[in-house]
Amino acid sequence: MKVLVPIKRVIDANIKVRVKADESGVELNNVKMAMNPFCEIAVEEAIRLRESGRVEEIIVVTVGPTQSQETLRTALAMGADRAILIEADPAPEPLAVAKLLRAIVDKEAPGLVLLGKQAIDGDNNQTGQMLSGLLGWSIGTFVSRLQVEDAVVRVTREVDGGLENIELVQPAIVTVDLRLNEPRYASLPNIMKAKKKPLDTFTPETLGVDVSPRIETIKVIDPPSRAAGTRVTSAAELVDKLRNEAKVI
Repeated sequence: MKVLVPIKRVIDANIKVRVKADESGVELNNVKMAMNPFCEIAVEEAIRLRESGRVEEIIVVTVGPTQSQETLRTALAMGADRAILIEADPAPEPLAVAKLLRAIVDKEAPGLVLLGKQAIDGDNNQTGQMLSGLLGWSIGTFVSRLQVEDAVVRVTREVDGGLENIELVQPAIVTVDLRLNEPRYASLPNIMKAKKKPLDTFTPETLGVDVSPRIETIKVIDPPSRAAGTRVTSAAELVDKLRNEAKVI
């Protein structure tokens, strides 16, 4: 079976995000970028499936600027077999990304698409579900456990009430959650080997996909500073503040 793993280049999770002076977006110049943490988990799970003999080939794909090649090389160093870059700058909206991924799925015909449940920059949690709708494939979201047996994919989903176990019929889409696995670090020999692995490049035009934005960003601002806490001397005072100041009861 062939597995397609969409990944995304985002600001490193350990970096403090800064808003541009003109409030038009987030500052990306001279900022450390990395693979989205949820995407790392998806790549790791694909590698584990191949190590178990369930998967023959792992293809990673990303939509973004030319610099996204670095993110793809990281995934190749982790163990992916080949990579696809769809050059688009700025990165398109989730629906456009889903349409681009559908075009790649049509080309590659994978049996499983593994991707992070969301990216830590936009936190949209939309691409996997939209791709499922476009393809008409079964989908399991927020997956913390995954098992592939023949044509069936068994997953455990994290839901509000606890855990839900479902079976998906291949071809299927799975969006992964944090507790699925712990991604491996790429070794130096594998980093060197990744430089020679194939990386194909496409554009939205060559794939026949319109990525024109449908949403306009009016302004991006920093969240308000959190007010300092106060001490209360009694339960009655606490209730009074919650009712009259916070107005939550």
